[in-house]
Amino acid sequence: MNVVSVEFLRSAASAADFPHEPWPQLAMVGRSNVGKSTLINALSKRRVARTSAAPGKTRLVNLYLVETARRDLRRCFLVDLPGYGYARGGDASRSEFDRLVRVYYAHPPHGHPLAADVFGPAATLVLVDARHPGLAADVAAVSWIAAVGRPYMVVATKVDKLSRAERTDALHAWSEALHCPVEPISSVTGEGLDALWTTISRTLSNP
Repeated sequence: MNVVSVEFLRSAASAADFPHEPWPQLAMVGRSNVGKSTLINALSKRRVARTSAAPGKTRLVNLYLVETARRDLRRCFLVDLPGYGYARGGDASRSEFDRLVRVYYAHPPHGHPLAADVFGPAATLVLVDARHPGLAADVAAVSWIAAVGRPYMVVATKVDKLSRAERTDALHAWSEALHCPVEPISSVTGEGLDALWTTISRTLSNP
């Protein structure tokens, strides 16, 4: 994927802040500290997303506008949703995360017969940590995303931290727990990023 530019647009706190432009959106979902911001930077080949060592710090929906050299996907949004599984501020913060994510998914994607002025995700990228297969929060999140009825894909991050044997066992365990394919990626080594961009562009170009 030839990425021409990536721009951080804004942090959305409500539906009024969600994208109104008719460009496809890829929602990025995962536990806090799974590496969503790091992956955005790796995919865009520039440091556009802030990373934090403190889990649960991102409380809003962060919107990034991507421009590419592809004719079938000139522009798209990367939508970084708040991490689940841990929230600074306790139960109240977790409830706010849930509310914001549900409001976001309540909007149909561009091109849907019910689409109005605010558009939701055309597809979802679910990130899981390769080192911790089968965590209940991840299994529940994938089940919820699958029930939404829009395309989704699951990637296992941080595979560079596992040995070859550990990686094989972990990916098998993940696929068994989630009942779907799980692709390995590493934002550090770049493994799997080109293939991921190919899948993303194909999915967003053919909603």
